Amino acid sequence: MRNTVLKATFMAAMIGISAGKSMATDYKKNPFTLVYDGAITKNEPGKVNIHPVTYKLNGLDIVANVYTPASYDPKKAYPTVVVAHPNGGVKEQVAGLYAQRLAEQGYITITADAAYQGGSGGQPRSVDKPANRIEDIHGMADFITQYAGVDAQRLGLLGICGGGGYSLAAAETDKRFKSIATISMFNSGRVRRNGFVDSQLDTIQDRLKQASEARALEAAGGEVRYSGDANLTDEQIAKLPFDLYRQGYEYYWKTHAHPNSTFKYTTSSLLDLMRFDATNQIELIGQPLLMIAGTKADSLYMTEDAFAKATGTKDKEFFKIEGATHIETYWVPKYVDAALSKLTPFYARTLAK
Repeated sequence: MRNTVLKATFMAAMIGISAGKSMATDYKKNPFTLVYDGAITKNEPGKVNIHPVTYKLNGLDIVANVYTPASYDPKKAYPTVVVAHPNGGVKEQVAGLYAQRLAEQGYITITADAAYQGGSGGQPRSVDKPANRIEDIHGMADFITQYAGVDAQRLGLLGICGGGGYSLAAAETDKRFKSIATISMFNSGRVRRNGFVDSQLDTIQDRLKQASEARALEAAGGEVRYSGDANLTDEQIAKLPFDLYRQGYEYYWKTHAHPNSTFKYTTSSLLDLMRFDATNQIELIGQPLLMIAGTKADSLYMTEDAFAKATGTKDKEFFKIEGATHIETYWVPKYVDAALSKLTPFYARTLAK
C-alpha cells in the first residue's frame, strides 16, 4: 500500500486554467462531436482510431465509442479498458479523453453514454439510478469482450467522478474486471443523501418527501420533475460555495460543453440514489485498485473514505496529484499526464499476459 504525491505548482496550474478558458472546444467542429483537446478528427492508418457503435442493453439502444490502438490488427489480442463517464457527462468529454490516451498506450477502450442519458435510449430522459449506471458498466464489458481483438482475460476498468463510484460497485461482483482505477471518485449516493461535504444532513427527510411526490406524480401520468438543472449567470456561478460546482459549470457549460450533457436528473431518481453508497460492500473488491484524486479537490474526502474501506485487496494505491482540483483532473494537461503516469504502469502490470 503506497501513498504517492506528485509535485506541481499552483501557479502553473493557474496558467493552465487560463489557457483552457481561452480555448473552449466546439463539438460542431469535430466530426465525432468530441470536445477534448487533441481529440481525433479522422481515422488514419497507423494511428489511434475511433469507432462509434450501438448495442442493446435491456432493450435500450446504447451509443458508445470504441478506440483502437495504432496499427490495430483484429486478429491480435489486446488488453482492454472500460471507461465510465462522470455524472451528467457523456462519452465525448473527459471519458473520451482518457479512453483515447489509453488507446495511445496500446489498449482497446470503450466509453458509452449511460442509459437514459446522452445519446443512449430510455424514457423519461435523465433518469439517474445507481442500478442503471452499474448495469451500464456490466453492459460495456458484455459488448467489448465480443469485439474483435479484445483479450477478455485482460479487461480493466476506469471510472471518473460518478463513474468512479459506480465502477467500484460494479467491480465488487464483476470479476471480469482484473483491475480497477478511479479518478476524482464521486460517491453519488452519499452526496445526494447528505449533500456535498455532508452539508445537507438536516434536510434529508424533506428531500425524500419531494422525491416520493415526484414518483407519485410520474406514476399518475403527470409531469416528470427534475432536479439539478439551473441556468446560472457568471456572477451566480462565482458565488457557488465549492470549487467542484464552480469549475463544473465552467467545464460542462463553456469550455467542454456538449448538447447531450446535462446536470439535471429526474427527482424521482433520488429514491434510489439516497439509499445507495459506493462504499457499501466495497470489501468485495479483491482486484488491484488504484485511486487517483487531486490534493485540492473538495471531493477528496470521498476517495479517502472509499480507499480506507477497500480492505478486500492488499494490492491498492492512493495517488494524489499535488495542486489539482476535482474538475482539473478532467482536462488540465499536466494533471491528465500525471494521472496517466500512474494508470499506464498500473494497467501494464495488472493486465499483463
